Amino acid sequence: MMLDTENKKEELSKTCAIEIDGKTISVRTGRMAKQASGAVEISCGDTMLLVTCTESREPRDGIDFFPLLVDYEEKLYAVGRVPGSFLRREGRASDKAILTSRLIDRPIRPLFKKGYRKDVQIVATAMSADQENPTDTLAMLGASFALCLAGLPFGGPIGAARVGRVNGKFVANPTYEQIDESDIDIVVAGTDDSIMMVEAGCNLVSEIDVLAAIDYAHKIIKDQVKAQNEFISALGIEKTEFEPEPKNEELLSLIKDKATAEIKASMDRVTDKKVRSAALDKAFANVKEAIEALPEESPLKEFSDGAIKGYMESYEAKLMRAQVLESGFRADGRKCDEIRPITVETSILPRAHGSGLFTRGTTQALSIATLGIAGDAQRLDTIDPQTEKRYMHHYNFPGFSVGEVKPMRGPGRREIGHGALAERAIIPVLPDQESFPYTLRVVSEVLESNGSTSMASTCGSCLSLMDAGVPLKDTVGGIAMGLILEDDRCAILSDIQGLEDFLGDMDFKVTGSRDGITALQMDIKVQGISIEIMRVALEQARRGRIHIIECMEKVIDKPRAELSKWAPRLITIKINPDDIGTVIGPGGKMIRRIIEETGASIDIEDDGTVVIGSVEGQGGEAAKLMIERLVKKIAPGEIYKGVVTRIIPVGAFVEVLPGKEGMVHISQLENRRVNKVEDVVAVGQEVVVKVREIDDRNRVNLTMKEVTDEEKELALKH
Repeated sequence: MMLDTENKKEELSKTCAIEIDGKTISVRTGRMAKQASGAVEISCGDTMLLVTCTESREPRDGIDFFPLLVDYEEKLYAVGRVPGSFLRREGRASDKAILTSRLIDRPIRPLFKKGYRKDVQIVATAMSADQENPTDTLAMLGASFALCLAGLPFGGPIGAARVGRVNGKFVANPTYEQIDESDIDIVVAGTDDSIMMVEAGCNLVSEIDVLAAIDYAHKIIKDQVKAQNEFISALGIEKTEFEPEPKNEELLSLIKDKATAEIKASMDRVTDKKVRSAALDKAFANVKEAIEALPEESPLKEFSDGAIKGYMESYEAKLMRAQVLESGFRADGRKCDEIRPITVETSILPRAHGSGLFTRGTTQALSIATLGIAGDAQRLDTIDPQTEKRYMHHYNFPGFSVGEVKPMRGPGRREIGHGALAERAIIPVLPDQESFPYTLRVVSEVLESNGSTSMASTCGSCLSLMDAGVPLKDTVGGIAMGLILEDDRCAILSDIQGLEDFLGDMDFKVTGSRDGITALQMDIKVQGISIEIMRVALEQARRGRIHIIECMEKVIDKPRAELSKWAPRLITIKINPDDIGTVIGPGGKMIRRIIEETGASIDIEDDGTVVIGSVEGQGGEAAKLMIERLVKKIAPGEIYKGVVTRIIPVGAFVEVLPGKEGMVHISQLENRRVNKVEDVVAVGQEVVVKVREIDDRNRVNLTMKEVTDEEKELALKH
């Protein structure tokens, strides 16, 4: 009995609970995956994840980056479902899984000191999903717990919170249903005293409201950080200390002596990326030449080209940052809030439904819009409640956009992330499906890259959709902001180029219309920033965004009045759900016949909504008429043009609607006595009939003799 009590006490010490707006997040360690460096089970409601952290024993040699690998794994057993693939097991990661992996990675990576080279892998496995509580923020929080349990030297713990706003009130960690009702969906990660990452989708929300949501999230993050510190302290886990190797002062001095002039020249109002690269190549050549001239016993001879370039990049960053902070002018000569020259073109591709070419400085994106029918929507096979996507944005980044040779393979994590951001930016201004029942796909081809290609893709997407005639509610533009932060000195940069992204402290992307924000993404390379810096950056971004929108609207200020002539025309009709089987026919025979005869595409929803698509308007109208005839109910007194299908001694059967017959009794053929049915009609003959009655056995009785000459003439015309 005593042993059992001790076990219960030990078990209790390995659990903790965090209360957030009435919800409990439970964390447990010591039961699963005990050979990992750190592992936790984290749950909210019936959503549960296992998050592990594993560190290699030795650092990796010959690399100049932190080898952090993050994998978020979705298991369909989490929602009691068998995978739909041929192999009946999970395959490649879904876009949602990749985006969640990025969410975990982005706030953690900057919190490891430069020079840390041990491999670290975080695996977050969604093991149970109640389809009520999202998994992504739980995975982020679980990753921080696992890192702390492993005692790794990172500058955490971090917290992660999603904030929505329902009926004007902020809701922390909202359910999927609350997210659908919310005009803000924002995920924030940070430490006790600063913000590390923001990812948001908004329905044209003001900068003030976004800041309020971030501040609300940070209060929750502080509670999460406090809970982690107490949990780790109770378990007696101490963090491993890491100090990077000191810099080689001799090499630093040599670089300063031999490369300063060329590096400064590369930042002296240089707008051409090739000119800048040539100056940096000359600087590197000068350093290499100086090292080669040193005695053979010099320790500098042992430095690889990669290591030398790493030193030079650090020195380049120092010079660039000093120039901005001291002079207020950037490497290409712009002021901090100045936007690069913008050019806009539309209707670039003659057969595409819509296209927009957006060029800002030496960044260029060509976006192409395609309109499809409802059946073209993307089907989603994930653990989330969403089952399909009506709007898709695909982002491609070929090697030639940066003048490099690169294999053309499938999209990587970066491409998925940039595409999702541009997609989120446009969704709030799309027309609703009822008024515009098209599936929409935009592909952004990055043709030149020098910073902020995702924002160029956002602008290009809006242009291409308006060019295609999609009735967007407003024009959406996007801008990327940067930051130079040194002690108490700070410079916020509008429309950052590649140099400022690579050597700066922040990449802050904001999209929206004149009236508000639609999407926001922020990543920090330092130990976080304050709400005040974010406030200034958002206001500066708002001014820049409006300038970009004005440039776009000089070329196209509203959607085209007509759809592209190459886009399908959609006709929507409603039928009784009981008639769906009639339209489809046995084994799909009837619907295939309609498609073959008219060339139209047909989608039928379970509620009886039928969407007919056809580039040729006549084909769509013909398909509509055929469907309406199939489902039309025969009513007494109505007149039909039909075909005699068979004859019996007492009358003739006439098909008045597809698959629907009635009988003309011999006495109803003509206004005289008819001795033989064949004397008046023959099989295959076209006749005009009127419905006399539908009897209690649902038999349709027709007449020919009661049809007037005027009624007959009118029916034969149709």
